[in-house]
Amino acid sequence: MNQLKGKVALITGGTKGIGYGIAEVLLNVGMRIVITGRDKDQTFKAAYELTPNGGKVLPLVADVRDYTAMQEVVVEVLKTYGQIDVLIANAGVGHFAKISDLTVDQWKETIGVNLTGVFHSVKASLEAIKKAKGYIMTISSLAGTNFFANGTAYNASKFGLTGFTQALMLDVRNDDVKVTTIMPGSVSSHFGGRSPEDGKDWRIQPEDIGQIVLDLLQMHPRTLPSKIEVRPSKTASS
Repeated sequence: MNQLKGKVALITGGTKGIGYGIAEVLLNVGMRIVITGRDKDQTFKAAYELTPNGGKVLPLVADVRDYTAMQEVVVEVLKTYGQIDVLIANAGVGHFAKISDLTVDQWKETIGVNLTGVFHSVKASLEAIKKAKGYIMTISSLAGTNFFANGTAYNASKFGLTGFTQALMLDVRNDDVKVTTIMPGSVSSHFGGRSPEDGKDWRIQPEDIGQIVLDLLQMHPRTLPSKIEVRPSKTASS
């Protein structure tokens, strides 16, 4: 744990769900956390809830679809902490509908946030990550390899994200930068309009993904799990 204390993790979409769960876990081992979100009130509220006594969470308002905004995030993180050791490209949205009902705006938002937004986040922070010999993790989905009805936009974004991350891993592995994509199945969160079931849920909990992130950060540097699929142990009908 001591090797992670004081390290800086930038988590996009860190205001709730998986991003928030990851932030909680990394805070507990002494890392300094930066979270981004599109809504100012929600972003600052999440930062306060994560550390009500202040000090270890920096909230920054940014839309990952805006490359300039992500560049400004990186500048602010480096100004505040001087380094970025870990990027968790987590920000994501989901629109699910038959292609006949899916709107152009829904398509653009899904691809813009889930795929282009990750490119922007990685591109903006890459030099800092290289300097730190750090780690990039993207949060894809089992929908990045398994297609389903009503998933044209979401499947396209996550298939693309899985491919992007694996190619990125090959691009930077000799720069001492590690890259992993985590591909969760059903997670207990408000994603896609769902409601968590207050601990009675059969789905993966956000902090479980946080534990995977922590395990990856503690793994011996010679070993790289470049793609991790994770699903609930049981199904809803079990």
